[in-house]
Amino acid sequence: MIENSYSEPLYILLISVHGLIRNLDLELGRDADTGGQTKYVIELAKALAKQPNVGRVDLVTRQVIDSEVDSIYAQPIEQLAENAHIIRIEAGPDAYIRKEELWDYLDSFADNLLSWLHQQPRFPDILHSHYADAGYIGVRLSRETGLPLIHTGHSLGRDKCRRLLALGLPLETIEQRYNVSRRIDAEEETLINADLVVTSTRNEIEEQYELYDCYTPEKMAIIPPGTDLEQFHPPNALSQDVEFASNINKFLAEPHKPMILAISRPDERKNIVGLLEAYGESHRLQSLANLVIVAGNREDIREMGDSSRDVLTELLLVVDCYDLYGKVALPKHHAAKDVATIYRIAAATKGVFINPALTEPFGLTLLEATASGLPLVATENGGPVDIIGNCCNGLLVDPLDKKAIAEVLLAILENTSVWQEYSANGLNNVAQYYSWDAHAIAYLQAIRPILSHRELPPKIHPVIKTGRFQSLAIFTDIDKTLLGDVEGLAQFAQFVREKRKKFLFGIATGRRLDSALAILKKHLIPMPDILISSLGTEIYYAPQLIADVAWTYHIDHLWTPQVLRRVIDGLPGLTRQPKSEQSRYKLSYNFDSNIAPSIEEILTVLRQQELSVNPTLSFGQFFDIVPARASKGQALRYFARQWHIPLDRILVTGGSGADEDMLRGNTLGVVVANRHREELSILSDSEHVYFAERPYAWGILEAIEHYDFFNL
Repeated sequence: MIENSYSEPLYILLISVHGLIRNLDLELGRDADTGGQTKYVIELAKALAKQPNVGRVDLVTRQVIDSEVDSIYAQPIEQLAENAHIIRIEAGPDAYIRKEELWDYLDSFADNLLSWLHQQPRFPDILHSHYADAGYIGVRLSRETGLPLIHTGHSLGRDKCRRLLALGLPLETIEQRYNVSRRIDAEEETLINADLVVTSTRNEIEEQYELYDCYTPEKMAIIPPGTDLEQFHPPNALSQDVEFASNINKFLAEPHKPMILAISRPDERKNIVGLLEAYGESHRLQSLANLVIVAGNREDIREMGDSSRDVLTELLLVVDCYDLYGKVALPKHHAAKDVATIYRIAAATKGVFINPALTEPFGLTLLEATASGLPLVATENGGPVDIIGNCCNGLLVDPLDKKAIAEVLLAILENTSVWQEYSANGLNNVAQYYSWDAHAIAYLQAIRPILSHRELPPKIHPVIKTGRFQSLAIFTDIDKTLLGDVEGLAQFAQFVREKRKKFLFGIATGRRLDSALAILKKHLIPMPDILISSLGTEIYYAPQLIADVAWTYHIDHLWTPQVLRRVIDGLPGLTRQPKSEQSRYKLSYNFDSNIAPSIEEILTVLRQQELSVNPTLSFGQFFDIVPARASKGQALRYFARQWHIPLDRILVTGGSGADEDMLRGNTLGVVVANRHREELSILSDSEHVYFAERPYAWGILEAIEHYDFFNL
């Protein structure tokens, strides 16, 4: 079914999972997860909601129920504007946790969000994910619904990893601290599935996205974010900035001096320790100006997270090392409403704003400082290149060159005419290039081609025997899961016959329909009510084995088997399986691990060819490729929606890598004991996956008892 997206005002769904998001008094700088992205998505939602052809904007994030944070983050819905809301979705523990700890809960987030969407009067016209974790969720929602996906990276894992390695941090430490491999995998998957990637600068495209296998600059749009010109403005005679000035001045012996201002999270990538060292090594700079570093809020440094604690401790040590007392201010507290005041205080002293980050994807603080009349000094890596290029209001610098940092600051501070020129240029140009209204207009123009027609799978109603079948379901794979122990299989078959009226019985297999039916008949396994075959590319309903045509239509999206064969057939160690194992939407190969490329290398080849597919390796020897929208897990979720069965009332069993996405999320998963289940070891910490002690069909029966399945 095709429907015109402009038949009614647009409904845009923004997804930003991590951090703390609320309408008022954003806790910017609280930690590494509550920074510029938090403000960006709030401002974007409000700006889009103001546009005449936008009817509804929802900003979706994670619900946090934690006494350590404000109770607002526990509210399921918070209003941003008349037609815009923050929607908080349950996922994982109630507590507020770091984004690096969220990965195991993103599938549940996706399941819960999709369930919420199905309760709404209509589906969104567009999904827009922000950062890698939201991209992971966005890809799954887009595949399951057919909705177009827009993505904004904000910062990128490959670039971050490269710069941390350059600092001498071991790869093992980077992986342990930042979960960087899962982040990069999610980014690669998002880039190949997104219909449009919104970037802030050309540098972001050419220097950061260029690092990825799926590098497609033609589907990237540069749409710089804006800044609130009413909130951020130059100081004037009516400014009431005295109160916060006293909070800064108490640190300073000569508070009348020009102020070098830096505002950022206490994060090593922000390089504020390097800035302080550059200041400490320049006596000219110390005699000319004070340094003010606003690095979030703190009560007791000893009680902060490792990264923030390390940075703040190092700042204090550097102050002591260079004896900078009376010259450097490190205020402990500031509210979101104080930020504009801080800029104006700095501008009133004829100071300079500096962003010395190792890399900066964009730099919203640069726009705020510019709108406040401050000249800029900023890192030459990332977004500041475009901002200073457009506004002509400052100088770029190598953030690792401390001497250069001091020199460019002096070049502005020692020359009144230069300061005046940069300040005036910034004020004149920031309104032209960086307003939120201009951003929203450009955004809607960029997505218009994507929205001209929106694809949705037509709904059909499968044949249902009786209403009693709609409450519970059990799905299992066949090979190495159901089969493997004759006695266990007999016990399970008897169990199905005895309990048949209490649940739907489903099979989800990589086998084709004819092969699956033959093996079921051979082993006297009861006929399933639903049969998902060929790795989720086909769905059949008993007793007539009616094929779900709507599902076939849905998964055909961007499926190019001829191209895939040309790419895969040229790889060593991969040989086509017999025609009996192939199907229209499944390409199957034997995989010789001794000579074949690794799965990671094969994925790289597929991404470089811009092939959006779902590849799986099963039992270490069978390599299959199906369309991106097809898999056992996606077919299972489609069935669950059609039959209105909650995922947490479906018990799903598997034993190999092909079953992974079926077990993720809100289903009641069980991994049976067999020699191949190490392929599913990544799920060992998942909250809804049970690793059975007994093998094969015995493991299924064990899991039914473990979950107390019939008393859910």
